[in-house]
Amino acid sequence: MKIFIDTADLDEIREIASWGIVDGVTTNPTLVKKSGRSFNEIIEEIFEIVDGPISLEVISEKADDMVKEAKGLVSKVNQKYRKNVAIKVPMTPEGLKATKKLKKEGIKINVTLVFSANQALLAAKAGATFVSPFIGRLDDIGQEGMQIVEEIAEIFTNYDIETEVIVASIRHPIHVIEAARLGADIATIPPGIIRKMAKHSLTDIGIKSFLKDWEKVKK
Repeated sequence: MKIFIDTADLDEIREIASWGIVDGVTTNPTLVKKSGRSFNEIIEEIFEIVDGPISLEVISEKADDMVKEAKGLVSKVNQKYRKNVAIKVPMTPEGLKATKKLKKEGIKINVTLVFSANQALLAAKAGATFVSPFIGRLDDIGQEGMQIVEEIAEIFTNYDIETEVIVASIRHPIHVIEAARLGADIATIPPGIIRKMAKHSLTDIGIKSFLKDWEKVKK
């Protein structure tokens, strides 16, 4: 399973990418706002740090406006990195129209705010490169978010659908394990959760024990 980092914090992207585990990045207007930096500055640096799909979100509501905005976003990216651009469009009828048009333009599309297998299937039929089920938000309202990941994975496997599943709205490391066990293609994970994935109390205890014993070894 590929791991994307879900943030626009350049320091976090740079640090965690240095671990050799980041395959792509997802951003949205809220994450860009939190960074406190200009959008153009952020995207330029992200593409230099990570060689993989980078999702940039449109905020328009009409299909033609989404397409226009998407092309504008692509044009802002250095030519050598444009192959990595993925445009995030919402899972709406207008988003599906935009997906169909952008697919013909050869632009990767990440259909976001997916909350059912039906929505994922429609997005794939329209030409989505990725679909992003938001499992944490489903958990928040008392539904089992991972159930739709299982349903989507089964449907896509049954019909050899090439659209990749990005498990999004991840709230804790267990979500990541569940996504991997269900065969999701990608999990997009906030930096704080990636750091938790790398930690274990027994690892820390083991390191302290080895260091303590090493101090007693005759040099």
